[in-house]
Amino acid sequence: MLGASRESLAACQEGLDARRHDEVFARLPEDLFAVASLLDSQRQLLAGLADSGQPLQFREGLVRDVLSGRVSQLALEIVQFVVARRWSSERDLVLALELLADQAAFTVAQNDGSLDATEEELFRFGRALDASSELQMALTDPAQTAAVKAHIVRDLLAGRGTVATAQVLQYAVGHLHGRRIDAVIEALCALAAQQRKRVVADVRVAAPLDDAQRNRLQSLLSQIKGREVRLNVAVDPSVLGGVFVQIGDEVIDGTVVTRMEQARRALLG
Repeated sequence: MLGASRESLAACQEGLDARRHDEVFARLPEDLFAVASLLDSQRQLLAGLADSGQPLQFREGLVRDVLSGRVSQLALEIVQFVVARRWSSERDLVLALELLADQAAFTVAQNDGSLDATEEELFRFGRALDASSELQMALTDPAQTAAVKAHIVRDLLAGRGTVATAQVLQYAVGHLHGRRIDAVIEALCALAAQQRKRVVADVRVAAPLDDAQRNRLQSLLSQIKGREVRLNVAVDPSVLGGVFVQIGDEVIDGTVVTRMEQARRALLG
């Protein structure tokens, strides 16, 4: 992706990260893959959603009309966010939805502790593909449907892989978009590795952070964790001042409310 599409994808990935605690997030990969597949097969619908010349209200309304009741509310909102961006081509919009579905699958795996296994399984599948010309031909045969190719992957995994591995591979082999299958598997491995290294900090502050404050906090937390930390910042007037940070199970509470409570306990003690 180039230009507008690359910027739009980055915004969509950040938006997806911000929703990872939604109670129905585990359903999101399946929903997004379904929407991407639908748009890939319905070119007229895709053209309407990817046309930035159409009013945003029209595109969002079209998403509601087509998807309401068929996917979760979270998926509906994510798709509306995607169609609200600018894309260099219709194909880029579909690719973005597929990438977001992959990212969602890896996020779920990260949350349930199966991401390392998923990454290893994808690597092994890539090696098996390299070693078998017969498997390559079966999964790239244009005469075979996406459903047949997904069934081949399902048989190969035989229930031994993680949910994320099954989801991303079964979708990918049927939607190569003219790309080499080994390149697609490598891209999935890279995205899984990126997800494993990603650390997201949930931050609560009394007032919005300006760019300089945000950058300083991100830099400090990255130094502490030894890897890049991305911030999800929420304004919460109840903290009064200071900052509350949660990274996984780790909490850094530097809010005024907490300091006041600590002072009160010290006086009473």
